[in-house]
Amino acid sequence: MKGFSGFPEGKLRLTPVPNLFFSDLLPIIDNLSEMKATLYAFWALNQKEGQVRYLRLADFLNDREFMKGMGPTPTLGAEALMDGIERAVARGTFLHVNVESADGQMDLYFLNTEKGRAAVEGITRGEWRPGPGDEPVSLLVERPNVFVLYEQNIGPLTPHIADELRDAEQTYPLGWVEEAIEAAVENNVRKWRYVLAILERWRQEGKKDASDRRGTQKALRGQIPEQYRDIVKR
Repeated sequence: MKGFSGFPEGKLRLTPVPNLFFSDLLPIIDNLSEMKATLYAFWALNQKEGQVRYLRLADFLNDREFMKGMGPTPTLGAEALMDGIERAVARGTFLHVNVESADGQMDLYFLNTEKGRAAVEGITRGEWRPGPGDEPVSLLVERPNVFVLYEQNIGPLTPHIADELRDAEQTYPLGWVEEAIEAAVENNVRKWRYVLAILERWRQEGKKDASDRRGTQKALRGQIPEQYRDIVKR
């Protein structure tokens, strides 16, 4: 299980969630994917601007950090997402509209609020369409302190290891140490020397991102990312 280093000190950005979510909706949600999709929608819509706020299907799928938590592979993650969204629509949490735009067919999701219902009615009457250049939002990862990461995943921190961790942060690109520790955990070799060997191999041979290893592309078809085309069908 991946550890959580805790909330940092100081002022944190907050996401407003209606009290009715906790009193009326939370007790009846019985599916993890539906719960994740619903909570993500509260956060993502709060990042949007303007009177009419909605999420496209691509907004969910293109958020790599969010999709990492939906399944161990892109295929399983997309299947879980679609199941969660469909459950939220069936429950009445989301309002779903499919519209024709300059980019082709587009799935839009609104929260079932007064403004959301008014927007759907406007679309139905042909009075409103999504505008061009709608900016996507994505989760920003605040990486845990490398020392906390080591203790949570590898073992007790010693002064010698602390010095080597500092050296590694200065030697290798940002994020490599975290990914190398994750690789060591996945391979069940919880030793710093193994982590260091991974880092050195990446430095010598070149490191490919996960998306490169899967051979995926960023191109969209009908606002659906390439790796999800065979999963999400509209």
